[in-house]
Amino acid sequence: MPRFRLTLEYDGTDYVGWQRQDNGLAVQQALEEAIAVFCGEKIVPIAAGRTDSGVHALGQVAHIDLTRDWPLDTIRDAVNQHLKPQPIAVLRVEAVDDGFHARFDAIERRYCYLINTRRAPLALDRGRAWQVRSDLDAEAMHDAAQVLIGNHDFTTFRDAQCQAKSPIKTLDELSVRRDGEVIEITARARSFLHSQVRSMVGSLKVVGEGKWNADDLRRVLEARDRKACGAIAPACGLYLVSVVYP
Repeated sequence: MPRFRLTLEYDGTDYVGWQRQDNGLAVQQALEEAIAVFCGEKIVPIAAGRTDSGVHALGQVAHIDLTRDWPLDTIRDAVNQHLKPQPIAVLRVEAVDDGFHARFDAIERRYCYLINTRRAPLALDRGRAWQVRSDLDAEAMHDAAQVLIGNHDFTTFRDAQCQAKSPIKTLDELSVRRDGEVIEITARARSFLHSQVRSMVGSLKVVGEGKWNADDLRRVLEARDRKACGAIAPACGLYLVSVVYP
């Protein structure tokens, strides 16, 4: 069966996450249904990352198997047509070897988190950024973030429901930069624990408020205790930006 790699963009606000669930509409389900209308096949798309409820994607990757070797543009355009009016778009479709796996073959995942510090309510970015009405110190946040770079036990930043076999992960980048009223936090790693990025962002916010410094964040990491973590950042500011393959 021909295998295809899909690159997807979506606004996760109204979805229960990527993975199909019983408590609401998932991005995976919406994609399944659009493909079924297009070609009559019932398939299960496999994604690189199981984004949570409310999390967005600029470059989610999924693979699907179809019985017919359709033209790539036909798959993209037909699936997009049947996804309307939902805020999900197939950006690209590529033919791949049948050994390709969107999740297990990924060597890097990049996320970004947006914090908007303006006082006025968010209109256009409502549901797409975390509004924090205080002047966070982005430079202090960046400096503190560097203590989390490298191979560590990230139990402190791990959701209680995380199913990963080990809390040990290697974080390749955690950077913070300010552009006017917006603070953008970038995280890169081969893989992340459940809610790891949002948990790290929540703790970095405490640093930005001047309540913690880099040494405090190191102690939080080394505590290996979920209770030591700052409050988890809301899902609305998190974006899966890209997935890298060999």
